[in-house]
Amino acid sequence: MVAAPGENMRVNGDRLWDTLMEMAKIGPGIAGGNNRQTLTDEDGEGRRLFQRWCEASGLTMGVDTMGNMFFTRPGTDPDALPVYVGSHLDTQPTGGKFDGVLGVLAGLEVIRSMNDLGIRTKSPVVVTNWTNEEGARFAPAMLASGVFAGIHDEAWAKERTDAKGKKFGEELKRIGWEGTEPVGSRKMKAFLEYHIEQGPILEAEGKDIGVVTHGQGLWWLQVTLTGKEAHTGSTPMPMRKNASLAMGRILELVNTIAMDNQPSAVGGVGHIEVSPGSRNVLPGKVVFTVDFRSPNQATLDAMKARFEAEAPKIVEPMGVGIAIEPVGHFDPVTFSPELTATIRNAAERLGYSHRDIISGAGHDACWMNKVAPTAMIFCPCVDGLSHNEAEDISKEWAAAGADVLLHAVVETAGVAE
Repeated sequence: MVAAPGENMRVNGDRLWDTLMEMAKIGPGIAGGNNRQTLTDEDGEGRRLFQRWCEASGLTMGVDTMGNMFFTRPGTDPDALPVYVGSHLDTQPTGGKFDGVLGVLAGLEVIRSMNDLGIRTKSPVVVTNWTNEEGARFAPAMLASGVFAGIHDEAWAKERTDAKGKKFGEELKRIGWEGTEPVGSRKMKAFLEYHIEQGPILEAEGKDIGVVTHGQGLWWLQVTLTGKEAHTGSTPMPMRKNASLAMGRILELVNTIAMDNQPSAVGGVGHIEVSPGSRNVLPGKVVFTVDFRSPNQATLDAMKARFEAEAPKIVEPMGVGIAIEPVGHFDPVTFSPELTATIRNAAERLGYSHRDIISGAGHDACWMNKVAPTAMIFCPCVDGLSHNEAEDISKEWAAAGADVLLHAVVETAGVAE
């Protein structure tokens, strides 16, 4: 049985906050957030700053062929598998200062605090920055961690293109961050990821810590409705084949399906393209994406099946054609019960309020869960805002989660005698 760390072991919250604010100066947004999209010049600059900080803390860098960055603090047992901790430094085009970045820089703060306190661990500890978690520039999200976990083929991943036709592999080389280490070759004892909640629950309930027990699975379904373009003024109502009206009725179906599968299930439509997009022309084509999510596999698949069965029945009487294509999917994730217990116990030991919570978003930890025991810690965020330049957290929230992360890392890695 590994002894639990003492409750007086905490990070330097001021230093963590200063590090977050310093990184936020790279790739500033236009409204107080950040635009540091993956494999841009700004991403390269952020990586170099992170490298300098890590090496100044005595860590050794490794970079794999997908650009994933690994900084290692040696353990005392040469045969022990490392404990990995981290997240991502890339942001949305109009992203905040904390999404992903908090997990990476809190990992660095864990190392700095261990150095300050003279703590040696049996297992090595590795701080990680995963490439292209956001998927904003190169789809899909969690791309490089997906290659690491064997979900995606590396050659396929490097052929992904952005809106300007630039390829992932070429941009990775251009900014100088294509490493030589074979992707996926590293073995892990465990992986821990600290992240902002990206939702309103923790703040609303006044909880300091979210203990993430599950990650929602999802189905993305692209729906194409084909009606008939016609003049809005001169086409009689009964003679229309109105693709936008058909979409409106389907949107209600999406909401009904999600509500009928409470609790935890969600559904919505966030991306819509209407053609030709003229004020006085009934659209002949509408394309939109339905997003269903649930932590329960049977529920998730049942929502998809119900939508595929009922949506065609809605549009058929309207004379509108429909095609439904799955364009994204991953199964629900159950994180390590042992690691979640470690996190829960650390929060208790430190005197922080906490609750179990389900992640509504995808994270690199969801892929790492396939290769090693994995768990996540959530930090509250103001109004639940994320993927938004107004995203905000407090210094105290950031430090509380980092304290819990420090305890979880040290306990999992084992204190050297």
